[in-house]
Amino acid sequence: MRILLINPNTTDSVTALVARHVAAIAGDAATLKPVTGAFGARYISTRASAAIAGHAALDALATHADGCDAVYLACFGDPGLLALREVATIPVVGMAEASCLEACRRGRRFAIVTGGALWGPMLTEFVSSLGLAERMTAVRAIAPTGEIAENPDAALAQLAAACTACATEDGADIVILGGAALAGLAARIQPMVPVPVLCSVEAGTRAVIAAAHTPLPRHDRLALDSTGLSMSLANLLGQA
Repeated sequence: MRILLINPNTTDSVTALVARHVAAIAGDAATLKPVTGAFGARYISTRASAAIAGHAALDALATHADGCDAVYLACFGDPGLLALREVATIPVVGMAEASCLEACRRGRRFAIVTGGALWGPMLTEFVSSLGLAERMTAVRAIAPTGEIAENPDAALAQLAAACTACATEDGADIVILGGAALAGLAARIQPMVPVPVLCSVEAGTRAVIAAAHTPLPRHDRLALDSTGLSMSLANLLGQA
């Protein structure tokens, strides 16, 4: 099977980082088509940048989905996830949604640790939209994601301390380390945290491989008369 991996921010190094981890987990089960957002923020950290990222993700789907069996939206917060599902003819898996669902299967109550202060209220709203608000104990946000991506070693102690606080102060029995740029760090901090730490990149990978084995039923959608979009996206949205 072939998976379209969309990183809707504009940082190629994050795309490469996630692709390496996804490929290692998938092994022979899947090949990847990694794509970086063509426009928008280098790191998504605000509502405005998330909204732009949703557009970039739709554009990437329209341009690159041919020949793919599933889409992995590799951004914690899942910008544009429902819109992608509305127009895609193949399964679409969001990193944040997949992580929250796996955390609920593995534990009673979960918490999220991520980078960037504004993600706190954004992720609280996101989890509520999934109907999982009562299962989440806290969101703890530390340094901006860009800083963690540029120097992950320097962030390990802070990430471990935040995850530990989620367990000892907030009552979580599993903690999601959320963020594409944090790929691989959950395993490194796990020895310092008293509860399981779930890597969001790994959770999403498991979910998208499973989803690719279950083709979508055909669903009707309305064509959209649009202007100013890329040709590929306009063509996709114009198909009823």
